[in-house]
Amino acid sequence: MTDVRIVSVRVVDLRFPTSRDRIGSDAVNKDPDYSAAYCILSTDSAIEGHGLTFTLGRGTELCVKAIEHLAQFATGRTLRSITDDFVAFSRQLTDESQFRWLGPEKGVIHLACGALINAVWDLYAKVEGKPLWRLLADLSPETIVSMVDFRYIDDAITREEAATILSVSQSTMSERLGHLEAEGYPAYTTSAGWFGFSDEKIRQLCRQGIADGWTHFKLKVGGVPSDDLRRGRIVREEIGPHNRLMLDANQKWGVLEAIERTRALGSLDPWWMEEPTSPDDILGHARIRREVMPIRIATGEHCHNRVMFKQLMQAGAIDVCQIDSCRVAGVNEVLAILLLAAKFQVPVCPHAGGVGLCEYVQHIALFDYLRVSTTMQDRVIEYVDHLHEHFLDPVVIRNGRYMPPHKPGYSIEIYQESLKRYAFPDGDAWSDDHRAMD
Repeated sequence: MTDVRIVSVRVVDLRFPTSRDRIGSDAVNKDPDYSAAYCILSTDSAIEGHGLTFTLGRGTELCVKAIEHLAQFATGRTLRSITDDFVAFSRQLTDESQFRWLGPEKGVIHLACGALINAVWDLYAKVEGKPLWRLLADLSPETIVSMVDFRYIDDAITREEAATILSVSQSTMSERLGHLEAEGYPAYTTSAGWFGFSDEKIRQLCRQGIADGWTHFKLKVGGVPSDDLRRGRIVREEIGPHNRLMLDANQKWGVLEAIERTRALGSLDPWWMEEPTSPDDILGHARIRREVMPIRIATGEHCHNRVMFKQLMQAGAIDVCQIDSCRVAGVNEVLAILLLAAKFQVPVCPHAGGVGLCEYVQHIALFDYLRVSTTMQDRVIEYVDHLHEHFLDPVVIRNGRYMPPHKPGYSIEIYQESLKRYAFPDGDAWSDDHRAMD
């Protein structure tokens, strides 16, 4: 590694007015403005590290302030001093003595940790001249294990078990790499099923999706029962019986209502029901799963940390692990969760959409296929076709599949023009006559 030193950290409150077109709307989040606390690590070279944590508008300023505080632990450090003991750096952020009282390892502070740690990984991958997924895939089992914090999860997976998983996969990676480069990684689209869309728009978007090669579609539910069923029948009619339909309640229901409502939608033949209840209710998810089988239960985009994922898997509460790339504390904690999922044989289908989440999670899923799960069976990455034009290295979708990115980094760098235009509250996109948020 050619070492570089981080000399400063800049943080931008970045917001896109997506609520104007009901993009991102669901039963709980009805007016989201896709946003991000975006940080840039400047170094003593021409290379920068970029990272973000996804938000929905109001409150982004809290994440910005948290990142600015945590930046003190990266400023002045060489990249090598961080990567040589990544767990120590991660704990320096998550265990910050007075901030820890606001967590620990959850909420605004953990989101801020995710943005900063991901920016370090983006810098690391750029210095190494590799896309993040390939950087991770080329690491030795011992190096990867050294980057995982096993505190709180070693009762579920040991370092030795993790090393074995990574060692076995390393010996067979070349064949999977060829398949990945040629075929890409399967995806599903959420863009056709937002809560605020009319029936006609859903129908039109489903038809367009089929024409574009999509085979997996997700619909937002959680409204009036008859409306959910009507909208679900529209999607099923348009995509046919052989393509897969997923439903997403976005935490709308209590446990008993979730059971009732999921059963009522069973005629749609859903592949999974996503976030049927509070993301914190592990035993509630377990009961729902038992009582709605064979409909699968998916959750994870609002899981605070690796401990919650561990318990969801130990309790047999989920069929699908929907990891988010920046709600947990960046790549290092993601690695822990991928290894847990492999141990418990739970498929990982990453949550995406928003700002940059598709760009982020493609790297996670590709690495999972190459070095952890070694399979694409029952695995898909979420895709939303919004805001990719703002990224220097946007995702490439071909026939409903993510094609591997090849530029060095984590694919998260945003054009300077976009950072300027959508900076809140002074960017041109937030002129006085359009400032709908605070």
